[in-house]
Amino acid sequence: MPADHAVTTYWAEYAWLNGTVEPAVALDVADGRITAVGTGVAAPPPGAEPLRGLTIPGLANTHSHAFHRALRSTVQVGSGTFWTWRDTMYQIASRLTPDTYFALARAVYAEMALAGITCVGEFHYLHHDRDGRRYDDLNAMGGALIAAAAEAGIRLTLLDACYLSSGFGREPTPAQRRFSDGTAEAWAERAGRLRADIDGTVRIGAAVHSVRAVPAQELGTVAAWAEERDAPLHVHLSEQPAENEACREAHGCTPTELLADHGVTGPRTTAVHATHLTDSDIALLGGSATGVCMCPTTERDLADGVGPAAALQRAGSTLSLGSDSHAVIDLLEEARAMELDERLRTRARGHWTAAQLLRAATEDGHAALGWPAAGRLETGMLADFTTIALDSVRTVGPASRMATEAVVFAGTAADVRHTVVGGRHVVRDGVHTTVPDVPGVLAEAVAAVTP
Repeated sequence: MPADHAVTTYWAEYAWLNGTVEPAVALDVADGRITAVGTGVAAPPPGAEPLRGLTIPGLANTHSHAFHRALRSTVQVGSGTFWTWRDTMYQIASRLTPDTYFALARAVYAEMALAGITCVGEFHYLHHDRDGRRYDDLNAMGGALIAAAAEAGIRLTLLDACYLSSGFGREPTPAQRRFSDGTAEAWAERAGRLRADIDGTVRIGAAVHSVRAVPAQELGTVAAWAEERDAPLHVHLSEQPAENEACREAHGCTPTELLADHGVTGPRTTAVHATHLTDSDIALLGGSATGVCMCPTTERDLADGVGPAAALQRAGSTLSLGSDSHAVIDLLEEARAMELDERLRTRARGHWTAAQLLRAATEDGHAALGWPAAGRLETGMLADFTTIALDSVRTVGPASRMATEAVVFAGTAADVRHTVVGGRHVVRDGVHTTVPDVPGVLAEAVAAVTP
């Protein structure tokens, strides 16, 4: 985003400041950052842009597979398991080219902007052509994602994933050939060519797809790559019991123990799902300050189970949230689902306050994606924020006193009125400013990659 030294003032009817709802807040913005925060500003100053509703920091979608959006509705037919769902997912993956991936991701990221998401972590493993051959541009697929996020107007952390095998000691299947670079060294060489140079809105991170997809002797290469660049490192962890059983058979330990033994865990790392953990696993993740991204709508859609989020947080893991397979794209739903799923699991209420859930969806998600200067409405922070209506049939009520609770426990993506990224409106009054017909472009992009 180009520099703009002029000051723009946004006037928020209500704003979420450090966990507290304040009425009548003025946010001065210049050069993409918040330069001043004023409270008790009774009316919009001359020339200010009014934001009616509750303005919060932009939502951070910590875990995304953009192309999974094409599966919505089709995979809801019939029965099956995660593994049968995966077969359908591979069919969509086999149809993608750099052009169709760009079109689909642009539409999906625009849908995210409409949902108040200002930053996404894209867990990217579709690296090569459909038969596994390299494109002339080795990062044609990653470049398509970078360009898509730029056109949709949101920030992107491209988490380039190392994916080398179909299971412990097994070569990639034909459907997985386009995911693999052959070795972790070849992955690192290709990933090292990615450049985060689109107006300061893109960052590059790394990912270990899973312990079943990266041989143990290769894990350290990926971890070292991320450490050298001070980049975030993400990994799918223990999403399915079958992964745990296969890891024990191959290595005599759990996936968490294997990652810890090879230097993958730690403060820069985010484990995604972490659904089926032992008490020792929880202690290892928390004790190493490894973050955990929960994806409740995907985890329940795929019948994965309910992960031990509360126990992980007590052990020392910071929690973030992701929409993952995009069964829905709604970070407010992900936030309340973490609490509500824990209530079902424990038959007790009140594991997190609304403010704590909102922090997981904002500040903690941005930190997991390598954006520590985003996620709070404070002077010097990135001017990324979203405004959620307090007068819809879902949220209307005692706004000044219970706005956070109304938004987190009843609001939806449909209640987002404005999304601002770098001080500029991406969504204004519920309409995307550069992709005005998001349903239309979604329909076209999905149709291009589905039978």
